[in-house]
Amino acid sequence: MTRYLEIADRLAAELAGVAPGTRVASEPELASRFGVGRAAARSALQELERRLLVRRVQGAGTFVNSRIDYVISGSRPPSWHATVEAAGATPRTVLKSVDRVGLPETEAGRLEREPGTPVHHVLRTRYIDGLLTGLGEEWIPVDVVPDLDLGLHAVDSIDLVLRQMGRVRPVRAWCRVSLELPPPQVLRALEIEQSMPVYLIESLSRDATTGQVLMCSNGWTRADAVRVIVEMSETITEEER
Repeated sequence: MTRYLEIADRLAAELAGVAPGTRVASEPELASRFGVGRAAARSALQELERRLLVRRVQGAGTFVNSRIDYVISGSRPPSWHATVEAAGATPRTVLKSVDRVGLPETEAGRLEREPGTPVHHVLRTRYIDGLLTGLGEEWIPVDVVPDLDLGLHAVDSIDLVLRQMGRVRPVRAWCRVSLELPPPQVLRALEIEQSMPVYLIESLSRDATTGQVLMCSNGWTRADAVRVIVEMSETITEEER
């Protein structure tokens, strides 16, 4: 029963110096190498996945994993793109939908608006260095940026659209981070197994000048892609904004 753990420990030591993105031996290859059945080989790979050392890509195989430090700080712009770029990686988002809807009661308190207020509901998938990383959902009042839908078809970053089209300076008002087992539709969107927890990052952004609430968001992010770091600071300078 512990044979798969022995195999996982052996592979973990071997992969320590291997470049991220390198393909890892398949289940049949591992079974043949270690003289075990497919079940033990599969369990060994799953154990490496649980340790966040490898990442399985559907239809492609298993690869040596790498994670970036995703730093959340009051002194940094509340921008997913800027945060990923600051970690030395390449961000990309794919817009799944942007709709004008009535603000649901569940989000009305956070946005400090009445239920039914016209808002943009944005749903996007997120990628880091070409790998699927997360699913983001944003709620933005229409009166902040009436033509947000047009802006998002031209620019990936919501933070940049808010600054350029809304003429506001978004800052993070609060943020909550937790490890959760997401609902089935999120699991499917992120292409992960039900047993794998992911980060849920909930946040609210305001305009640095007026204090107006600009956006609230929920972001589901694969734990094998990022390590979330929350930094606390006492003050925010004009340059940091």
